[in-house]
Amino acid sequence: MTSTEMSSTEMSSTSSFDHTYDVVVVGTGAAGFATALAATDEGLSVLMVESTAKWGGNTAMSGGGMWMPNNPLMRRDGVGDSRQEALAYLEATVGEEGRSTSRERKEAFVDGIDDFVETVEKYGVELVRAPDYADYYPELPGGKIGRGLEVKPFDLKRIGDWWKSCQAPAGLPVKTDDVWLLGRSWVTVSGATRGAQLVGRALSGVVRGKKLAGIGAGFASAMLDVVVQRNGAELWLESPLEDLVIEDDRVVGVRLTRGGRPVTVRATRGVMLAAGGFDHNKEMRRKHHGIDGSPSGAPGNLGAPIEIAARAGAALELMDDAWWGASIAPVGDGESPAFIVSERSFPYSIIVDSRGDRFANESESYVDLGHHMLEHDKDGTYWMISDRRHARRYLRTYAMDPRKNKEMVEAGIMVKADSIDELARKLKIDPARLGSTVERFNGFARSGVDGDFGRGNSAYDRYYGDPTVRPNPCLGPLEKGPFTAFKVVIGDLGTKGGVVTDTEGRALREDGSVIEGLYSAGNNSASVMGRTYPGPGSTIGPAVVFGMRAGRDMAKAQVAVPSAG
Repeated sequence: MTSTEMSSTEMSSTSSFDHTYDVVVVGTGAAGFATALAATDEGLSVLMVESTAKWGGNTAMSGGGMWMPNNPLMRRDGVGDSRQEALAYLEATVGEEGRSTSRERKEAFVDGIDDFVETVEKYGVELVRAPDYADYYPELPGGKIGRGLEVKPFDLKRIGDWWKSCQAPAGLPVKTDDVWLLGRSWVTVSGATRGAQLVGRALSGVVRGKKLAGIGAGFASAMLDVVVQRNGAELWLESPLEDLVIEDDRVVGVRLTRGGRPVTVRATRGVMLAAGGFDHNKEMRRKHHGIDGSPSGAPGNLGAPIEIAARAGAALELMDDAWWGASIAPVGDGESPAFIVSERSFPYSIIVDSRGDRFANESESYVDLGHHMLEHDKDGTYWMISDRRHARRYLRTYAMDPRKNKEMVEAGIMVKADSIDELARKLKIDPARLGSTVERFNGFARSGVDGDFGRGNSAYDRYYGDPTVRPNPCLGPLEKGPFTAFKVVIGDLGTKGGVVTDTEGRALREDGSVIEGLYSAGNNSASVMGRTYPGPGSTIGPAVVFGMRAGRDMAKAQVAVPSAG
């Protein structure tokens, strides 16, 4: 048996260590930074390792929101919420989907929110609420509006050259509530006002000598500032995990590759696997999802740490699921698909399958829409069709670059026609069938009630709608040409299956026993949110809470003593 074929346990007897830290964190997204923050807050030494040349993972590329029911900012603002309502809502939305969604884990998530908020604030990270953003099922028991938190736009100059290696595509002073208002900035006073505020915020930063960034870029940068620059954690880039080191059934370290050379690091308190999911691993996607996948996450999410944990005996759950959604198809293999959220709720648009039929509420939670696409036709073609008002009235993030639009036309991803009949022929859809679908939808739009799928019935749907369109802000008839169709694929914000953990983020075996010294959080773990998405930031919220709980637990853990010999 070669060394590469040996298990972690078999290799441990000959292990020697090049470095020693209290805690090793694999991954540099929200879960990893939260773990490192808790550990450094407890006075522990921390090494963070990132497999790629860019730190921040999916978090840095995301909207940066955290769904945190009954959080301290809500209480300060006098917004009603409670532990009981939060748990009732989680039971109503998530239910029981295995060990990862147990009642104990739900309680641990809700009960751990205060510690995370109070700890980041102690270190000067400024959090703000998204007061208008609804839970994704606000009509269910315990549902609320305004549970989302995010970091106030952060000055990137505070992290110096670290910004150059951040995974974030750009740094703009954008906040969550900017997004839904800016989308309709040409048709509503509130949208135009928010656009002016955003410009003012950016200019104010420049005048004060700052480079402000919000959403995911701001969140990741603020966490790096505290954890690495102020609390002294080390961060190694281009240092992929190769294996775990195990002694006497306890994880005591990691094997890495750094600078092309093997490096072994002892972790006296624990190893946190927070390296994301397997979004970009097509082999794993085909095995677990039955599709290649069209991910919007960080390209380094290849799933190796999940497989390494499994080899060490960790149980896995939810490997067949992801944070699904609809995306505009990428132009080429090297391009990322454009995940669409607000554009689906704007009036004057529908999504149809390859036969020209609607199949779901276009405005529903992106995870629900993704599930419906998978269930309806996982291998089929989908199109988002709109009339000219959709293009002229609303900001469409996927169609802002004229050069990109030209490429989409050439690739057949963007198709235009003067009539629905002509558009159907170009899309190779039966004109009569698509015409019937549009006619039926237009009737619903005029009446204000979507009789097929209830689009616009929920406060979540209406969050991204257009209040100037009546009687339903999410419905507008497709009547005015030219009409445009964009090819839509089943996209995702990351996979949600991985290591099964307990309330403190400790990895569990199939029999429920704890793998001492091994922890997991974020998309490296099986999500406490199960197969759904209760509210804005349901990925990052649990990631930071369980990361922090894990860091606290490591501080209480018995120090791993090197074995004799």
